[in-house]
Amino acid sequence: MHQRGASEQEVLDTVARGSLVPARRGRVGFRHPFRAAGTWRGRPYRRRQIFVYAVPEANGWLVITVIVKYFRRKETLQ
Repeated sequence: MHQRGASEQEVLDTVARGSLVPARRGRVGFRHPFRAAGTWRGRPYRRRQIFVYAVPEANGWLVITVIVKYFRRKETLQ
């Protein structure tokens, strides 16, 4: 997660409050926008969007992968 720019709390927030996105192979996708500006790998960004792909387990979710997309301009996040 940290290598991609997402904290554990942001991943938990994405699963808890994010919207569902299509996923394959029995997985469930979650998407959540974060509007905090910052710098990632030396390049500034205004917004980030975190995608979490997980599978259901008896006591919650098992996260398979986390994808973070960075937006430099004032682009509309859906």
